[in-house]
Amino acid sequence: MNIRTQIMVAAIAVIALAVLIYMIHGNMLKLKYALTWFLLVAGVLVFGCFPSLTSVLAGFLGIETPVNMLFFAGFCFSLIIIFSLTVVVSRLSVSQKKLTQEIGLLKKELEEVKKERHEETSK
Repeated sequence: MNIRTQIMVAAIAVIALAVLIYMIHGNMLKLKYALTWFLLVAGVLVFGCFPSLTSVLAGFLGIETPVNMLFFAGFCFSLIIIFSLTVVVSRLSVSQKKLTQEIGLLKKELEEVKKERHEETSK
């Protein structure tokens, strides 16, 4: 990887970091969900600034080429994101079900109170 590509990768990573910070500051993204993306940006910076590290890590893991190691890392990162989003969706589904049930009970209670008041006023 030549120096121009390294600079471009570093610049894109810094821009991505700035966007993440802006989104957290503007309450568009919660910090606990942004941590994974911070790790990704850090990894891109490290591997972008030190491309020989990719070859060393690929050799250590027994992967033939550094590009395959990067694809494997991207696949693992995607699995982590998918798993974390699945957990969040599951929690929200349970929460939504609970809230819907509570709203139904409150509506029923409100109707009963209205019915009782109507009966009292009609006597």
